[in-house]
Amino acid sequence: MSHYYNEADLAKFPQISEYQKAMGDKFFAWYGEVFKEGALTAREKSLIALAVAHAVQCPYCIDAYTQDTLQKGCTEEQMMEAVHVAAAIRGGASLVHGVQMMNKANKLSM
Repeated sequence: MSHYYNEADLAKFPQISEYQKAMGDKFFAWYGEVFKEGALTAREKSLIALAVAHAVQCPYCIDAYTQDTLQKGCTEEQMMEAVHVAAAIRGGASLVHGVQMMNKANKLSM
């Protein structure tokens, strides 16, 4: 069975610099800085990344941050709770746009 996403491609991520080295190097430098310990722990940042990965539906990121959160000591329960937070925000973002629809429908019904 063939899949659009190839799990092996995740390991090729550093190769994005191949066609545009300057931009790739800047991205990886920035990415590295983002995930350093700061006001948030590396563990907290990993859980956020896992949740965002689900919100943007990136299978590569889901794989990477599932592994990363486990390595940083997160439990499956914590990981799933983070996924539910992402789902709630994504669902709420869709629903709040219902107000725009309601406003337009009300305006057209006048």
